[in-house]
Amino acid sequence: MLTDLSPLIAATAQWLTRAYPATGGALAAALCEAQARQAVTVAAWLRYPTPTDAALVTLAGPGGSARLDWVTGADAAGGAEPEDTAWRTWVDEVVASWAACLLTDPELARLAVTAVTEGAPGSTPVEFRRLIEPDVRDRQAAALLRHPDLLAPVAELHQDHLLDRLGPDQALIA
Repeated sequence: MLTDLSPLIAATAQWLTRAYPATGGALAAALCEAQARQAVTVAAWLRYPTPTDAALVTLAGPGGSARLDWVTGADAAGGAEPEDTAWRTWVDEVVASWAACLLTDPELARLAVTAVTEGAPGSTPVEFRRLIEPDVRDRQAAALLRHPDLLAPVAELHQDHLLDRLGPDQALIA
């Protein structure tokens, strides 16, 4: 399934790291990207849990980043060449919103990782350590990416759907 969703995961993680960039150089950028990619991966697996779901989004396309750019005040088109912005068509708004929720709420992230890794061979919570148990360097590198106030406009777009997906008991967490 990851193979089918890899363009969506890559584009959505890239959007998050461009909208909320790392602070502190190349290592910080790599740590920030790793956290964004882990959050987006979990969100994408929750959003598209079956191979059929993944195939359908691959066929139809996820929708692009236009609304996310508008919500965050980013000017995506701002004179850029089409090849510089073509990746934005693979950004999934719901997945970005869910990833923002996971990045700003550690308990929700743990629940989501548990939900997508239970019974899945080869996927363990250890693979998502930077998301569920970030260390000091991770937090410093992704200070903007994990800031609840900054991510709130994106997280709030589809937070209710994420809580519904994880179960009715999770509504009390957020």
